[in-house]
Amino acid sequence: MRDYLIEKLYKCSKKPYQKYFKKNEPWNIDKNTLMDYPEESLGFGLGNFLYKNHFDIQEKLEDHDIIHVLTNTGVSVYEEIGMQYYLLGNGKKSLYLFMVIATGTIFYPKRINYFIQQFKRGKKANAFHYLDFSKMLFMPIKTIQQTFKI
Repeated sequence: MRDYLIEKLYKCSKKPYQKYFKKNEPWNIDKNTLMDYPEESLGFGLGNFLYKNHFDIQEKLEDHDIIHVLTNTGVSVYEEIGMQYYLLGNGKKSLYLFMVIATGTIFYPKRINYFIQQFKRGKKANAFHYLDFSKMLFMPIKTIQQTFKI
């Protein structure tokens, strides 16, 4: 039930967040095109992630799925919340991030150790949350992970 509630909150907040808070331009790429990138590349990794999870690219929110790929974070509700903890540890600060962390912590108090672990992982990594990943799609995933200690 709580997963359902969190997912409903996300669906209700996604459109206003995209429209009013995300100022970046959409990438104008589809997942089929991503599958044509070299196999070790971030672009291919993103396409593979999208296909594997039956997702499509969400305009202006492409970075979110890239973070999943780079951090090897799953897509369950608590893992999504954990990824926000990771990003907080990595230095990202946004109203949306704090809202997810606050509601996630309230709804999943038994996962607090996982959330703290993710925060610490993000803290150990070099800051990368602000990068323009659209310009990095041909780079090997491993190179990015090693460079930023992800």
